Amino acid sequence: MRIILASNNPDKLREIREILTPLGFEVVSQSEAGCHFEAEETGATFLENARIKARAAMEATGEPCVADDSGIEIDAMGGGPGVYSSRYCGDSTYEETCQKIIKIVNCSDDRSARFVCAVVCAMPDGGEISCEGVLEGSIGLQYEGENGFGYDPIFIPKGMGRSMACLTDEEKNAISHRGQAFRKFAKKLSEYMENGETKE
Repeated sequence: MRIILASNNPDKLREIREILTPLGFEVVSQSEAGCHFEAEETGATFLENARIKARAAMEATGEPCVADDSGIEIDAMGGGPGVYSSRYCGDSTYEETCQKIIKIVNCSDDRSARFVCAVVCAMPDGGEISCEGVLEGSIGLQYEGENGFGYDPIFIPKGMGRSMACLTDEEKNAISHRGQAFRKFAKKLSEYMENGETKE
C-alpha cells in the first residue's frame, strides 16, 4: 500500500521508510506525490500539528497521507521547546542550539527530557488513524555522535550511556519515539484496512 508522507525532510523520510518498508508499505514524500506546499503548523500540541499536515496533504492528493510532529521536551526548560522544537533554532544551526540547551540544563539539577512523536494518517474516506510514541531520557553533558539529526546528539535514552546520534540506525529505530509511533501506526493501519476502523 502506498502512503504519502506529509514532509519533504530527507532525514525523516529515510527514517520512516526504514521503519515502514519492511512492513509492506511504500512511502513517498509529499513532493514525490506532486504536492508542493507546507501546511502551517498552528496547533498547540504535537497531535494537532500532525493532523493539520496530514489533512492538508490528503485533501491535495486524494490519497492516504501520514504526518508526524515530533520534538523534545526538556524539564529544565518547562517542557520546552516542545512543539516549537524545529523552530527553536531560529537562524542558528542545530549544533549551536544544542550547545545553548546544554548550557541551560547545566544550570539546573534536572537533566530529564523526552522525545515525543505524534502520528496522524488522514484517509480519503474521512477516517483517521492517530498514535504517539515517547522516549524518556536525559540531556547529555556534551554534543556527541554523527548518526542522527536535530537534537539526537545531546539526548541520552534512559538506560544508555551514549546519545541517540551514537546509535546505529537499527538501534535507534528499535527504541525511538518515531519508531514506536510508526510501528503502532502500521498495526492500526492494517486493522483499518481489514475492518474499516481502528482498535485502541
